[in-house]
Amino acid sequence: MPRTLQPLCDHVATFGDRTAIVAMQRGEREEWSFSKLASHARRLSAGLREAGLKTGEPVALLAEDSPEWIVAALAILRAGAVIAPLDVQFADEALEHVLQDSEARFLFTTARQLPRLRALKRAPRHVVLLDAPASEARSWRGLLADADTTKHAELPQVSPNDPAALFYTSGTTGPPKGVPLTHANLEFQLDALLHLDLLELDDRMLLPLPLHHVYPFVIGMLFPLRTGLTLVLPQSLTGPELVRALKEGRVTVILGVPRLYRALLDGLMTQVAAGGRLARLGFRAALGASKLLRRLGLRVGRRLLGSVHERLGPRVRVVVSGGAALDPDLAWALEALGWRLGTGYGLTETAPMLTLGRPGAMRIGSVGRPLPGVQIRIAAVETDEDRKPARNGRRTKGTASAGDTPVALAHGQSGEIQARGPNVFIGYRGLPERTAEAFTEDGWFRTQDLGRFDARGWLHVEGRTSELIKTESGEKVQPEDLEKKLQGSPAVREVAILQYEHKLVALAVPAGAAQRDGADAGAAVGAAVQEHARHLPSYARITAVAVTREPLPRTRLGKLRRHLLPELYKSAQRGDGGARRGGAPMDVAAMAAEDQALLEHPAVRQTWDMLAEHHPQARLTPDSNLQLDLDVDSMEWLNVTFEIRRRAGVELRDDVLARLETVRDLLRAVSEAGPHAGPRASPLDEPEKALTPEQRRWLAKAGAPRRFAQRVAWAVNRVVLRLLFRVHAEGLENIPPTGAVLLTPNHSSYLDAPLVAAVLDTERLRRTWWATFTGLTAAGFLGHAVARLGRMLPIDQEHGAASGLVSGLVALKRGQTLVWFPEGQLTRDGELQEFKPGVGLLLQRVPVPVVPVWIEGSFAAFPKGRSLPRLRRIRVIFGKPIEAEALNVHGSDAEAAGRIARALRQRVAALGRRSATPAAAHGSSAASGA
Repeated sequence: MPRTLQPLCDHVATFGDRTAIVAMQRGEREEWSFSKLASHARRLSAGLREAGLKTGEPVALLAEDSPEWIVAALAILRAGAVIAPLDVQFADEALEHVLQDSEARFLFTTARQLPRLRALKRAPRHVVLLDAPASEARSWRGLLADADTTKHAELPQVSPNDPAALFYTSGTTGPPKGVPLTHANLEFQLDALLHLDLLELDDRMLLPLPLHHVYPFVIGMLFPLRTGLTLVLPQSLTGPELVRALKEGRVTVILGVPRLYRALLDGLMTQVAAGGRLARLGFRAALGASKLLRRLGLRVGRRLLGSVHERLGPRVRVVVSGGAALDPDLAWALEALGWRLGTGYGLTETAPMLTLGRPGAMRIGSVGRPLPGVQIRIAAVETDEDRKPARNGRRTKGTASAGDTPVALAHGQSGEIQARGPNVFIGYRGLPERTAEAFTEDGWFRTQDLGRFDARGWLHVEGRTSELIKTESGEKVQPEDLEKKLQGSPAVREVAILQYEHKLVALAVPAGAAQRDGADAGAAVGAAVQEHARHLPSYARITAVAVTREPLPRTRLGKLRRHLLPELYKSAQRGDGGARRGGAPMDVAAMAAEDQALLEHPAVRQTWDMLAEHHPQARLTPDSNLQLDLDVDSMEWLNVTFEIRRRAGVELRDDVLARLETVRDLLRAVSEAGPHAGPRASPLDEPEKALTPEQRRWLAKAGAPRRFAQRVAWAVNRVVLRLLFRVHAEGLENIPPTGAVLLTPNHSSYLDAPLVAAVLDTERLRRTWWATFTGLTAAGFLGHAVARLGRMLPIDQEHGAASGLVSGLVALKRGQTLVWFPEGQLTRDGELQEFKPGVGLLLQRVPVPVVPVWIEGSFAAFPKGRSLPRLRRIRVIFGKPIEAEALNVHGSDAEAAGRIARALRQRVAALGRRSATPAAAHGSSAASGA
């Protein structure tokens, strides 16, 4: 006979003092042993019974993942009640619906949810807070204190067919439906996983997914508790916090969804991109080689990409993906990184898994084979002739009239995936008509997913029957297929296909530069989508494209909420959320509840307002990428942190800055720093002491072989650039012959640094360092060698922007020449940009003479985004030296660093205006605009 989950709490106690949960918190972590977890769950179970909880009664949980959440879940199950996990991001209407539908009298929640609950027409009678101290009247610990464990030692027994959990669907197509799962449903899943022997006893699993979904609830919570594995809960789902959890939690297994892995991979690519072109090319080459070898059956990812594993999580060996379709390209990338990928397929109604692809042995592109005891068939869709199923736009043979027993299809043919087995639920709560629709007459559950089996028995999922779009020609297309094909453009971050006014249209979200280009984004993204759509069948052609800056609406597991797309498309067409220049920041009322709560913090709100002021041309949202969307590069951090300190009184540590990726990450860092955090001792005050070992190696004196190689490289650079661009210098006599000096050129092209080097003599080059603001070392051996030969001082991304200034300060204090590009990044349009305060910080600490430099013609020769340079005449003009004290008298900035930067920009701009000629006006980066 199948067992029930009621004894799970007592089973957990048998693992004793082994670590059950590692919960990452602000600046620390909390650990719970299995014995502590079981003890609290037993006492809470008894307390609930004492408070009047009845057998079989639903108990709602409305809270984020935490050890207390897990204690409550075990206690509810032990008490013979039904756990009803709810999504904290439910809209108020949906929340009220599920609370009324479940008829829950008891609700476990957090203080943050109380205002929402008070506004509901009907809220549960007993509200218990999971995050309140014992002194609080509604604290869960108060139930522990009142619990008489001996009185309730003999709890009422439940049967395998009794409900154990009540899940509510995410509402992708309407109001959430209640899905009751029995003890037998869930026990079957656990037994099946146990018999497959997938993990090891000392594995530690990262759970970054909300437990109100059945996938993380069963695979990420019940399974580790049953097997004695350690569960690691991250503080938040930001990239830095996930990496922290991976490292500090010594994670070996990640349970995630495709969207999470895509975010991790994108975050990694962002870090690599910050290292410059060589770093990006080196990483892509290593990843490509590893992917090719992996396709041939060889695993070399850990060796080729060892630095990536050290950065993300050195112990991780298995990544499991579920909850949504996993793109094959992403799957190959995860395998190429050196991880063993496992995946599966299922639904809430199937508790959840129907199929499994074992980690390291799965067939990429499929979702695995059926679990032992689960039966799956591919059946012709029960529709009329004009509603035949479609695969890649082609009709599939074999149909059945509505109401007939479905026709089973052979391997290779597409149809509806239907299943039966001990894990399939018995019907929706209070919805007999929907239940009847969910099953065939012969008792198979209709998943409403399209799929096929290949010749080896692996299942391939190809979309939803309910999402098939019927075109005016009578053909049916699967939107997911089209979306994958249209997603290939670098200008498109997201795209959704829908039917609007009987036409096939696309709703697209621009990526990176397209987000910033305002009104031009519509044309660029539309052209990109239409270019990819040219290769589609005629009946699947896209007739129109609307552009929105808002992220497409998705469930917590990443599935598109397609019923919301028509209204969003209409709004984007009007321009409310489409491709317009600039635009107000995202309305706080439209944000997720956690983001709204974050902005209630005064320092956080001041930071948000500052970002909105500084980036009026960008559509500011919590998900905006700091580097890609807002151009916050390594040196721009100086400006950002300067403003945060001035406005909000918050000092952000350099090691914190190095981990930030999105605006939400930054806002959380400000919140965690606290409104009264005082300034820390700056590494710029004593730069020699603040040098890291790596920075000391960069500044170390070169040996004879390297000095010889440098001379050869300088000579080659000089000859090549003078031949190709007829580069010549003016005003070289303005550079002081001895002592420390700072050269500050404008930055219009990747050629700028080599151009300056081409006009300096060898003796000067021997005493010159170049602040590159890029981590060339991330490009591996080649990038490292180029940086060494070029006497570059890359900013250390791991220690933040301020620490990166330390090397430059030391070079100046040692009497060297330092070339510094004060704009911090390449110009996009040829105009001189604002100077970052980094140059002001340098001159505050070391007041050396400054020589403004104007490079004329480099933008016309090789602007950003061009693959090959044009042959143009280029001049490098050196202005008269300026004493640092003379720069500290202009402007109205509250801080000296800002005043110095403004004054220096005026000098460089004036030099550019004086040097402009009619022939060079097009190539001058600021001849007219500065």
